[in-house]
Amino acid sequence: MRTTPHPAIGLLEVSSLARGFVVTDAVVKRAAVTLLGSHPIAPGRYLTLFWGSVAEVEESFAAGEEAGREVLVDSLFLPGAHEQVIEALTAGRCRRPEPDALGILETYSVTGAILSADAACKAAEVELLELRLAHGLGGKGLWVVTGALHDVEAALEAGTGVLGAGVLVRTERIPRPHPEMLDHLW
Repeated sequence: MRTTPHPAIGLLEVSSLARGFVVTDAVVKRAAVTLLGSHPIAPGRYLTLFWGSVAEVEESFAAGEEAGREVLVDSLFLPGAHEQVIEALTAGRCRRPEPDALGILETYSVTGAILSADAACKAAEVELLELRLAHGLGGKGLWVVTGALHDVEAALEAGTGVLGAGVLVRTERIPRPHPEMLDHLW
């Protein structure tokens, strides 16, 4: 993983697949950011996801917003993103845990998933196990954290608290998850 002094995440979602290519091109041409994803997600929508230093992401974000202005569905500029969120986006799944409790938060949007995962990691002593975005989820987002039950609950509360109306699908808590169930998650 590339280390930056102050990492930021940028996300642009547009309602045109063709324009999605243009948005991605504008993003990577503007500044030295690392592209994390550029692909169709839900039917008829295209996602561009990237990260880098705050200044680089801010510049690229502005260029991408301008390129996708008329078809922009959702966007996120997240300066100071928590390192666990960056790690989940760049490396995928973490090690298989032996959790005391699991917390799961599901959102209707990719932006909501990233924003709420960041808030959860900043608010409580939890480990972000997984951050799933759009693929196979109908454009939704989902994250899973582990830790002591009280920390998992605090993380879910913080994650829910940053979401706008109509973005949250559901939260779930699983105290002492069964090992066999965990075998099927990872």
